[in-house]
Amino acid sequence: LLLSFPAVTSPCKILKCNAEFLAATSGSHPPGTEEAPEFCMALRTYAHCTRRTARTCRGDLAYHSAAHGIHDLMMQHNCSKDGPTSQPRLRTLPPGDSQERSDSPEICHYEKSFHKHSATPNYTHCGLFGDPHLRTFTDSFQTCKVQGAWPLIDNNYLNVQVTNTPVLPGSTATATSKLTIIFKSFQECVDQKVYQAEMDELPAAFADGSKNGGDKHGANSLKITEKVSGQHIEIQAKYIGTTIVVRQVGRYLTFAARMPEEVVNAVEDRDNQGLYLCLRGCPLNQQIDFQTFRSAQATEGRTRRKGPSLPASPEAFTYETATAKCREKLPVEDLYFQSCVFDLLTTGDVNFMLAAYYAFEDVKMLHSNKDKLHLYERTRDLAPGNAAPSGRPRALPALWAALLCLSQCWSVL
Repeated sequence: LLLSFPAVTSPCKILKCNAEFLAATSGSHPPGTEEAPEFCMALRTYAHCTRRTARTCRGDLAYHSAAHGIHDLMMQHNCSKDGPTSQPRLRTLPPGDSQERSDSPEICHYEKSFHKHSATPNYTHCGLFGDPHLRTFTDSFQTCKVQGAWPLIDNNYLNVQVTNTPVLPGSTATATSKLTIIFKSFQECVDQKVYQAEMDELPAAFADGSKNGGDKHGANSLKITEKVSGQHIEIQAKYIGTTIVVRQVGRYLTFAARMPEEVVNAVEDRDNQGLYLCLRGCPLNQQIDFQTFRSAQATEGRTRRKGPSLPASPEAFTYETATAKCREKLPVEDLYFQSCVFDLLTTGDVNFMLAAYYAFEDVKMLHSNKDKLHLYERTRDLAPGNAAPSGRPRALPALWAALLCLSQCWSVL
């Protein structure tokens, strides 16, 4: 069926359109009068490119942002929709252009502007990695299905959308294959900026080719830094006190953010805003109880050892080999460790171990409360009053066995 309808599986090509427009304009500032015809030609070519890919970009935030941006630029520069669409190259920027300004106004530094006379803001963390595992801003840890496009963050300052796709054809295991971040225009600090990453494409710049917030006076309060080429980028948005880390591990992406509570909760209509995974978590019908899955795998492994040996592919992990592999990078058996085991069992891809490892490294860097770095299994699925005691949970069954033995011995006497 997929081969019969290749258009259905064609990827959205908005990044290619963005890159071509950037090449035509050299990332220049709005053109002068003498350059307006060439700029309009580049805009028409850009619009034509976006129309060609519209069918496969219907749910893509970067596509809709580009379409609106083209319309606005055509209005600003009185460009006609009809006309030549060649792409002559405009002049390049002189060294030291205004995007390198470091004298940003105070309002473009969150801690200085919003908390000048109050306590240090309370920072929160959200992360998404692996198959996929979500740590919310409230430190709830979930394993979810969430196949397709889902909003991760949605507030007055930025939107983040992730797209999760099956790891293998027909597999229930999914991972993040695409990430779109839209930083909304903010006062005199930054223009609207779009960042988009996909499998095997982790740019070190925004979709328009810039690496900061644009032409505004406080543009330097939004910056992209490439930490490891093609593997690790960091976005600093000082005007909202936010740090975002995006990695490519293997073929898939991981996301981590550090954000003040004030920014997290900056939504116009919180009750009706819909799903927002980092704040509300995954819907119940999208959550997976991987602790139960892990127990089933361990039982299956013990059963297999008692019976005849079965051939296994080189990529297959047993519960024992998965735990041993994950322990190499994650010595503490917390939920990051358990996520690693779960992912090796469901995907057989050792890169998911690295995804869990780097996700925890990002937590260590971004989480403001160092006592909450590790998360452990909860007892929320037990009936009220049946919660396991803290400390040594297996002491109670042992005590009952001892009492039963004593009662039997006493009856014999």
